Amino acid sequence: MSASTMSRQFARAALRTTTRNTFATSSRQAFRQNGRRFYSSEPPKSSSSSPLIYLAGAAVAGAAGYYFYSQGGSASIKVFNPTKEDYQKVYNEIAKRLEEHDEYDDGSYGPVLLRLAWHASGTFDKETGTGGSNGATMRFAPEGDHGANAGLKHARDFLEPVKAKFPWISYSDLWIIGGVAAVQEMQGPIIPFRPGRQDRDVAACTPDGRLPDAAQGTNHLRNIFYRMGFNDQEIVALAGAHALGRCHTDRSGFDGPWTFSPTVLTNDYYNLLLNEKWQYRKWDGPKQFEDAKTKSLMMLPADYALIQDKAMKPWVEKYAKDNDLFFKDFAAVVTKLFELGVPFKQDTEKIIFTPTNA
Repeated sequence: MSASTMSRQFARAALRTTTRNTFATSSRQAFRQNGRRFYSSEPPKSSSSSPLIYLAGAAVAGAAGYYFYSQGGSASIKVFNPTKEDYQKVYNEIAKRLEEHDEYDDGSYGPVLLRLAWHASGTFDKETGTGGSNGATMRFAPEGDHGANAGLKHARDFLEPVKAKFPWISYSDLWIIGGVAAVQEMQGPIIPFRPGRQDRDVAACTPDGRLPDAAQGTNHLRNIFYRMGFNDQEIVALAGAHALGRCHTDRSGFDGPWTFSPTVLTNDYYNLLLNEKWQYRKWDGPKQFEDAKTKSLMMLPADYALIQDKAMKPWVEKYAKDNDLFFKDFAAVVTKLFELGVPFKQDTEKIIFTPTNA
């Protein structure tokens, strides 16, 4: 291991153990100054081929993994009934990769993993029962090529070595565990997980237009989220995920991070949205806002619309004042999002993953 790699890992470990206390006891300015900012968008290397041939969408009982194992000219069917400990191993492997591969964007693949889980789930339509996290149909065109999913190949490729190591898990469950790990490893709340999602084929791909358009206002947000079964409070709580990550001009067309700590989940998104002075950015890209003070942060039209809406702004104000309330509501609404469209068995138990930074 190189000295630079050891140094980065030491810094990340120190950040994990001090971030919450720093946020609670120090000034916001001091917290911002301690933030880590890196700029890299290099895609991960492709994983090597595997002798395992997977069956997407196989009809199996419960959450059992089902796959062919082919080696030496012979093939056999493997059925694996995973335990809670097996799912924790998958979580740990993802967390380990997050720790080791800190060259992406602002120092973590966490935000793009959360976005993958979000977009895989956010296609749900409560009227037709189509879409949702059951299927992992973003693996196929045209869904993987939808404009809203631009850049998510980085997240899917990041998880391929995990899939190779644990071939019994469906992509659908794997992507959601990736989202859970992202939230928890970036200092967010505990997100309960229920296994049992099954992969589906290209016929189950959802049409374009089911995910939010960041250039729109609250009427559009309501149309999108009400279709999934969310209300105004839940829309605002989900928006708090914008505390993490950044936009890229080669994906959404927008540019920049929402907060000064894009790899640590806090309620700072709401505080910044309410308390900073926002102005239109003068540039050749799409309409977006920048903070007048530093011109280093951005808000999307859909973000700014939250404080212009009489029903949604009070929730922005509540979450800005109370990080614990935000964490409580965020955990509940993300759990709901991640389970959209999944026909769980009634006896499917929730699994609470132990964060590696606990």
